[in-house]
This record gives sequence, structure tokens and C-alpha cells, in this order.
Amino acid sequence: MALSRSRPNVSEPPVADDRRLDGNAIGGMMLELFGVEMTAATEVCRTCGTADVIARLEVYMDAPGTVVRCAHCKAVLMRVVRSPDRTWVDFSGLRSIELPR
Repeated sequence: MALSRSRPNVSEPPVADDRRLDGNAIGGMMLELFGVEMTAATEVCRTCGTADVIARLEVYMDAPGTVVRCAHCKAVLMRVVRSPDRTWVDFSGLRSIELPR
């Protein structure tokens, strides 16, 4: 007898991920790192090509660093890891960032 994959119970509403924040959660950190307000900046996801403002992205700050994901395809766009003496920033999931003047 083959086992089938379990499926979500359709009678129960989906549970929100309590860890997920929006991009406004990294506004202060981005201002500190880059010296400009970046939550209104438009980014383009390298994976799906969707353009969106940073304020609308999905942010997870409970990992060893901060992980920012595309709100559309869930691909990792940015990673920021901080230590007492340095900060590592990875934007490899972004095609571009456009800053308003």
C-alpha cells in the first residue's frame, strides 16, 4: 500500500506565519547601512522579475541574520548578518534596486 501525501485540512483557515514582518521592519537597519530611506525603493526580484517596494517584502528577523523574501514568489532577495565588528549584506536575489530622489 502506497502512502499518500498529507494535505491541509480545508475546513481550517490557513495560519499566518507569526515570524513574517513586512519590509518596514528593516527600514531603520537599511537607513543605518546606506544612509537613505529605502522602504520606498523599488526592487526587482531576480527569480520572478516582479518589481515591488521594499516596504511590501516579507522579512524574517529570527534567523542568525535578517532574511528578506519576495512577496510574490518567496525567493530570498537579501540577507543581512551583523556581528559586533562588521556587517555582511547579500543582494544576490535582486536584479536591481531603484531609489527615489
